Amino acid sequence: MMRIAVLGGGSFGTVLAHLAASRGNDTVLWLRDEGQCRVMQEQHENVKYLPGFKLHAGLTYSTDLANVLASADLVFFSVPSKAVRRVAHEARPYLKASAWLVSTTKGIEKGSFKLMSEIIAEETGSSRLGVLSGPNLAREIAAGVLSGTVIASREELLRQAVFEALAGARFRVFANSDTYGVELGGALKNIYAIASGMAATLTPGENSRSMLLTRSLAEMSRFATKMGANPLTFLGLAGVGDLIATCSSPLSRNYQVGQALAKGHSLSEIVEDLEQTAEGINTIEQVKHKADALQVYMPIVQGLYAIVFEQQPVSEVIAKLMNGGPSEDVEFMLMWGQGS
Repeated sequence: MMRIAVLGGGSFGTVLAHLAASRGNDTVLWLRDEGQCRVMQEQHENVKYLPGFKLHAGLTYSTDLANVLASADLVFFSVPSKAVRRVAHEARPYLKASAWLVSTTKGIEKGSFKLMSEIIAEETGSSRLGVLSGPNLAREIAAGVLSGTVIASREELLRQAVFEALAGARFRVFANSDTYGVELGGALKNIYAIASGMAATLTPGENSRSMLLTRSLAEMSRFATKMGANPLTFLGLAGVGDLIATCSSPLSRNYQVGQALAKGHSLSEIVEDLEQTAEGINTIEQVKHKADALQVYMPIVQGLYAIVFEQQPVSEVIAKLMNGGPSEDVEFMLMWGQGS
């Protein structure tokens, strides 16, 4: 049995805490909102983000960060990307030196282009880090749908600890040592979920969806190679697996953003309507600027940026994408072999 702390009372943080408690671990879910914490203590349900799902009776809840972290062996950071730096900074004085830290947030910090585990390392001073990523739609996991995730870390003991904390009959935990690639894939796929939501609304059809998914994978891998990740990571659960799930499910917040954009809603209206953060909106902007600086060909990212941030008509952007010049079908494997 491990002592586990999950920081963040959103849908994924809640379901992680539920899984850990279900495995017999001494698990505490930390929430900043005292009202939400009180309701969850009384009802054993996250009525705000996971209504209808009863949480494990052994799971406890707290707003006292110092107390939550004082004895935690394994700490999951599951707060929105915009709060990761602040929460990691606040957590630093209370973390055990031996604690394993795992980021589950999929995003890129505005301005610095730092991934969430990099921010956690910077703010906590810890190198005992891992990343959890994959096709992890929280509502499906809570409902007991067969699901899998990837724990990425160079530390074998950390990977084993996460496996023991979460793995069960309906939740498989896979391992990977390419921490950067796994985390970058989790951030990038949010972009293409927005594109997929738009495509499903405007041009529904399996031909369109399959073309978008495969070109998205090629684009992700091309960018990852330039950033130093192994593109073969993108053929796994944290790459193509996460891409398929997020680009196919109306449960994905980023997919919902794409649907709303296709229907003519403004970005401000969409953000106001969402109950939780859609990380893909910020990621489009960050990746577009980075791709420009590195001269990486990312037409889907460029098109989405034009729609979201420059208010260009969707029909015009789609026409430009479809009328592009000849392009290699399977290119990222060649790029990796050339070391580019």
